[in-house]
Amino acid sequence: MKGKDFSGMGETVPDRGLALRRTVVLIGMMGAGKTAIGRALATRLGAELKDSDAEIVDAAQLTIAEIFERYGEAFFREKETQVIERLLDGPSCILSTGGGAWLAERNRQILTGKAAVLWLDADLELLWNRVRHKTTRPLLRTEDPKATLTEIFNARQPVYALAPLRLKVQPGWSIDQTADAVMDVLIENGAVARTEDAG
Repeated sequence: MKGKDFSGMGETVPDRGLALRRTVVLIGMMGAGKTAIGRALATRLGAELKDSDAEIVDAAQLTIAEIFERYGEAFFREKETQVIERLLDGPSCILSTGGGAWLAERNRQILTGKAAVLWLDADLELLWNRVRHKTTRPLLRTEDPKATLTEIFNARQPVYALAPLRLKVQPGWSIDQTADAVMDVLIENGAVARTEDAG
């Protein structure tokens, strides 16, 4: 299932035995591994990794923070929905959405209608261990970042639980091991096919 890793070269080549059948969307908390696992899946499947936030930034030529400041969150959320719809109408890919995208019912309907949505379900302590030393998380720039993370975690868990697919992230797993487990779920649910099954 794994692509070949040429150690000194840092390259992984696609696994020709697997084919992406529909777009895959990973959701979950900051620190759950969405970006790293998404990148690993895209590489193994020879698929493109798309990022809805990056597409919005490119189109607006402004950062997410600047968009919020100038135009407000409602404007950003409207653009986010438009971008998600456009990306889902394109070729199948691995799609990374912003942490808040899944919280909107309209987006959930669009995503579940056109993609395989998988929740990377990680425990709070694992998330905290992964994000506590990062300075790139604006939501955690508070007096008590762990309390903030806990509050976000508790608010979002019930909504993330609405995802059709779920993988419990294990603290001891590497990116490769987690990607293996995700791939098994995707194969089982028909989002990824072994090439002998694809014809």
